[in-house]
Parts: sequence; C-alpha cells; structure tokens
Amino acid sequence: MSTSIELPPPPPPVPETAAVDAEFTAPLIDTPERTCPNCGAPAHGPYCYACGQSEKGMIRHLSEVLSDLADIVFNVDSRIFRSLWDLYVRPGYLTTEYVAGRRARYVTPFRLFFFLSIIAFFSMQMALPEINPNELKFGVYDNIDEAATPEDVTKAVDASIAALTAAKDVPAMSPKARAKLEEKIEQIRNSGVNRLAELEEAAKSPTGAKTPPKKHSGRISLFGDEPWDSKTNPVSIGWLSEGLNAKLNRTLEHMQENLDDINKNPGRLLAGFFSVLPQTLFVLMPLFAVLLKFFYLFKRRLYMEHLLVALHSHAFIFMSVLVILGLGALEGLAAGRLWLSQPIGWLRTLAWTWLFLYLFLMQKRVYRQGWIMTTLKYSVIGISYSVVLSIALVFAGLISLALT
Repeated sequence: MSTSIELPPPPPPVPETAAVDAEFTAPLIDTPERTCPNCGAPAHGPYCYACGQSEKGMIRHLSEVLSDLADIVFNVDSRIFRSLWDLYVRPGYLTTEYVAGRRARYVTPFRLFFFLSIIAFFSMQMALPEINPNELKFGVYDNIDEAATPEDVTKAVDASIAALTAAKDVPAMSPKARAKLEEKIEQIRNSGVNRLAELEEAAKSPTGAKTPPKKHSGRISLFGDEPWDSKTNPVSIGWLSEGLNAKLNRTLEHMQENLDDINKNPGRLLAGFFSVLPQTLFVLMPLFAVLLKFFYLFKRRLYMEHLLVALHSHAFIFMSVLVILGLGALEGLAAGRLWLSQPIGWLRTLAWTWLFLYLFLMQKRVYRQGWIMTTLKYSVIGISYSVVLSIALVFAGLISLALT
C-alpha cells in the first residue's frame, strides 16, 4: 500500500516590474556629494582627478599618519631589495623592464642611483685609512729635494714610503692600483738615492758647501715661469672687470693656502674631494647619455632612454664598489686564515671582473647589436668617458681646493 504526500502549490512569481516599482517607491536619502577641498571638483577616489590633490592630509589622527609612513617605508624597502638583486645579477634587465612599461615593482632609476651613490661615497670615506699628517706628505719629492742633510733625506723617504704602504692596505684597492703604488715607492727610493748623491758630491767640493735646497714647486704657476702671487704677480684678465679679477685672485690665494695646508692636514683635502665627487658624477650623467645617443644614433631611441641606461650603469658601478669594499673588509677580518681569506680574495677578483663584463653585457642586451659592433662601441665609449671623467676629476680637485 503506497501513500502519496501532496505538496502545497508554489507561490505565484513576482513580476519584475513590481521589484522595479518597489525600488523607485523606496524613500530617497539625501547624501551630499564629496568634493575636493582644493578645486571643488567631485571626489571619486583617493586623488582628485582635476587637480591631483590627495584626499589624505596631515590633519588626522597620529596613528593613521604613522601607519601610512610604515606602509611607505615597507613598500620602498621591498622594491629596493628586488631592484638591487636584478640590478647586480641581471645585466640590462631593469632597463628593458622600465622601457617596456613594467615599472611598479622597481625603484625609479634616479632614486636607485641617488640611494647607492650616497652609501657608496660614505663607505669609501670610511674605508680610507686614517691619515697621520706626520706620515703623509703630498709634496714628497719637494721634501726629499729640499732635504739639506742625509738624515733629513732618510727621514723624508721613510715617511713617504710608510704613507704609500698604508695606502696599499685599502680593501677596495685593485691589483693594478697596488702595482702603481709599488712603482711610486720605487721612484721615491730613487729620488732619495739621487739626493744623497747630490749631498755627497757637494760635501766633496773645495768649499764643502751644502747643496742648496731646490726650488719648492708647490706654488701655483699660471702662464709663465714666475709663480702666482696675489701682490707681486696677480692674475689680470683684460675682458674681466676689476672686481672679478680681485675675486679670482682671492680664490687663488685661498687655493694656495689649502696647498700649503695639505702637508699639515691632508685628510681635509680628501674630505673636500669626496664632497664634490657626487656632484661631479651627477653632472657627467647627461654627458654619458649624449655619448650613447651619438654612438647609437641610428637606433632611433629617445634621449631619455639613453639617460636611463646611464643611470642604471652608474647605479651598478656604485653597487659594485659596495660589494668590493665589503669583500675587502671580510678579507681583512679573515687575515691569517688562508682557508678563508683566499676564497674571499677570489670573490673580490671576480667582482672586479664582473664590473666590466656586466657593463658590456648590459650594452649588448639593451641595444641589441652584434658582438663585434658592441665590442667596438663599448671600447670607444669607455675610453671617451674615461677621458671626460679624468678631466672632471681634475676640476673636482680644483673646486675642492677653492671651496674647502
């Protein structure tokens, strides 16, 4: 015997028009539209579409401000670490990503350059050995040539060699630079031997008079044999006014005072040089981009693309300096432990090699030319920029003398 259960009939469907009618018959709530307090335009997001002003200002709870600050720092830090890794191990990758429009994950090129340059210059100043004014004399040849007795000659030679030997212990010093220092030490020894021979020859003369000290060469000499002097031999340029000539002579007098003070406080000159070096490289940045624009003229790339390559190239150089300094510091800490210091030395040599190889591979990847053309252009650009950089460093040294 089977039983059946009868279900109640379903309710009749509600017409769609009824729902629409209910929506329109609902009571209306008057909500005022938000506007931008700066220009009065309707506000539809965190930034005004008309003037660009942010909805958030400083006049709010301190906890919200600190929360936003922590969020900004966290985001910047994460992008920095990602950018640093790709910058150092992937030649040209950041540049190609930026040109392709994928920029949100990385730090902007200028901020990356600025961040690394500040840290690199600070680290280089910290890595310089402590300079003792009694040990380091910039006019080493003048000191030897002016020595009037064999004891003074020996003392000047020993002080100069001790200073150069201390400079060889700088962690970031390359093998080529150390070889140059060895040559300089040998030249100082030869200069001392020559001066001793002069004194010995003077002692054997009939009068027995000592050889007079040679003329000191640490004076500024401009366009003539006579050294510059603000009173007896001032600079006078005809097309400049009297006031500008006077200011020029005051600047030269200040530079001469700094030259005379180098032997007493050589660290001051180095500090002044490092203070103007970042500005010098910043000025050279557009010139390096001009070189790239000239040699890749037929690539039809915008100047800003070449400037982007210049920014990333210099940022990588600064990062390489930091890596080399860090490996040098580790090698100094591992001194005496051959099993540890030797691999660190190999890594530092590899870092120096990677510095030049990276720039070549970056140029190859960004501009997409053959190996032969890339090699030729890389060599010519490198030589040209080295000449410009050398001239700029000379001017930087003169500016440091004039300003410090």
